[in-house]
Amino acid sequence: MSAPNYSTVNYDMFVLTGIPGLKERHMWISIPFFLMYLVAVLGNVILICVVAVERSLHEPMYLFLSCLAFWDLILSTSTVPKALSIFWFDDVNISFGGCVTQLFFMHFAFVVESGILLAMAFDRYVAICYPLRYTTILSLGVIGKIGSVVVLRGFATVFPIVFLVKRLPFCRTNIIAHTFCEHMGLAKLACADITINIWYGISVPLLSVMLDMVTIVISYMLILQAVFRLPSQDARLKALSTCGSHVCVILMFYVPGVFTVFAQRFGRKIPKHVHILLANLYVLVPPMMNPIIYGVKTKQIRERVALAFSSKGKCC
Repeated sequence: MSAPNYSTVNYDMFVLTGIPGLKERHMWISIPFFLMYLVAVLGNVILICVVAVERSLHEPMYLFLSCLAFWDLILSTSTVPKALSIFWFDDVNISFGGCVTQLFFMHFAFVVESGILLAMAFDRYVAICYPLRYTTILSLGVIGKIGSVVVLRGFATVFPIVFLVKRLPFCRTNIIAHTFCEHMGLAKLACADITINIWYGISVPLLSVMLDMVTIVISYMLILQAVFRLPSQDARLKALSTCGSHVCVILMFYVPGVFTVFAQRFGRKIPKHVHILLANLYVLVPPMMNPIIYGVKTKQIRERVALAFSSKGKCC
């Protein structure tokens, strides 16, 4: 029997199957997915609005926090609505252009958020180690430049992936066993050499994120040194409490992300549906929890949200 001639086919439509082996449970799985996405959207929108309206929150930490909330919305919205449409309406088809757009914004948001967390670590470092020069070092102009650099770095890191994917011919299958498109999942369907995709997909984005992680660890080592030099225990506890929310957010962002990456690359014995559930939880849980963590830990945010709801209740 002659080998199939793949060169005569080049798919421009793909099929997202959802979670393999759990199709009959898609409707049940969609309930917590939808609730988490709803909380993520409402929480991050409220957080952005509160920071924008409340003048006392126009400080570097909260401005960076509102940027993180915005990119949390991008991260979750680039993937979750399509997953819900698969679960609810069996809307499994996605165009090649739609697939590339989805993977671009997902990876873009991931790298940008990593940069924002690094900027927030730098903010805490300056606030604790150089408190008298805090407003001078982190002026609005400097914050704007840091934000621009973070976004441009994310764009420069992820945009080449678009060209690496677009150059590939897809002629073996158009079925993607996932709820959303991601770089290597799409590249593996190509009937061409994907060595460049593999090396770029692993090395460049991962190295940029790993560099952020290492720099954040160094920042917090310096912060701890400065904290333990403070004369009173109350001052030490207050300084540590200001970093507590940020540390929680960092752990929630990096630990599941790194675990998911390594599980996909090396966890061959882990069932496919576990990989996909972890990937979906990664784009849902941090965006959902970030505004909750900061809302609970930040007095100004709590009071502003409570004031908004109380005034709305009086109007009713």
